[in-house]
Amino acid sequence: MLVAEIRIEGLTRTFGDVRAVDDISLEVADGDFLVLLGPSGCGKTTLLRMIAGLLEPSEGRILLGERDITHLPARQRDLAMVFQSYALYPHLSVERNIGFPLRAARVPRAEIRRRVREVAGQLELDHLLARRPRELSGGQRQRVALGRALVRDPQAFLMDEPLSNLDAKLRTATRTELTALHRRLGRTFVYVTHDQVEAMSMATRVALLSGGRVEQVGTPTEVYDTPASVFVAGFLGAPPMNLLAARIEAAGPMLTVQAPGLRLPLWPGTAPQREVTLGIRPESLRRIPAGNPTAEHHPDAEIDGVVTAIENLGSEEVAWCDVHGQALALRGPRPIGLAIGDRTRLGVDPARVHLFDRASGRRLTWQQPTDQPTVTAAVAAGTPVLPDPTTATPAAAGV
Repeated sequence: MLVAEIRIEGLTRTFGDVRAVDDISLEVADGDFLVLLGPSGCGKTTLLRMIAGLLEPSEGRILLGERDITHLPARQRDLAMVFQSYALYPHLSVERNIGFPLRAARVPRAEIRRRVREVAGQLELDHLLARRPRELSGGQRQRVALGRALVRDPQAFLMDEPLSNLDAKLRTATRTELTALHRRLGRTFVYVTHDQVEAMSMATRVALLSGGRVEQVGTPTEVYDTPASVFVAGFLGAPPMNLLAARIEAAGPMLTVQAPGLRLPLWPGTAPQREVTLGIRPESLRRIPAGNPTAEHHPDAEIDGVVTAIENLGSEEVAWCDVHGQALALRGPRPIGLAIGDRTRLGVDPARVHLFDRASGRRLTWQQPTDQPTVTAAVAAGTPVLPDPTTATPAAAGV
């Protein structure tokens, strides 16, 4: 079988004055399950349709393995597309819907029947082959659309929000089925969604898009734990990362991040004062109980707020706190032990704090002397360095 690596180089698509996809370069490894994730209008479906050959790029090129497929018709690309609407033929049976691409390719009738039966068995559609689409549930229609793609034995599968028409319970079951199918086939999947749960649970890698550009590419763990920008931090998570306007400054021997109602020592050292966006995941916060004899001197227990709302999530609760006019969410097991109107003090491990440059929104990183023993005198002396995001390398910025 041919290698199904997909390489996208400088791909752009404009609609009048609007750049729906803006100079995107991206590699999808052979056998990868890449999810294109982002809000409505970010360019993910436009990008997928250009890969499929349903939309002509304004600039750039697309390679499948060693073939340049940028201007090939869709039927010559050896890619199978699964649409959001399923796009089934209402007058044809399930068996004839699944076998339609093979009939169009003039495959012998006996071979069509064999391959349709094989795919129907994989998708548990054997008992439905004589039915018409109107006699099927939404989940069954989705599996028929998937079967029509599978029967072609393509190099890669392209999927445009295929689960969006299913109810919550069926979406969960179908996510599991798709993940298992990907593992079994070992084929390349490119999957579009705005649902972060789908992305985090199914993808081997996630590409987050915003405004027609790629914000970050990485494994689900990487994009969640080390977001490359304020956009990524604010998009992922339920509730998403707390993002607070703050500044870095030296306070005695410690470098700290400070804002009204908030003071967090980071590490020993000095650095010029700098305006930043402070990021803290709701689950990274911990409550310091009232009357704790060590609370007053706790090195990282200096976020003071007033509870404004409590959300019951079943096994967990989210307490929303007002910290001098900035909203902050604390997530923990239920009962969380707080009520609306309570004053509370919160702490966080400095290792779980995220810092972003206020102007650019890009992630700030620092280097410990054990990691880079020879980079600069300051680092060698034990003072971590926050690089300027305008000069930081892509790796340092988390891109």
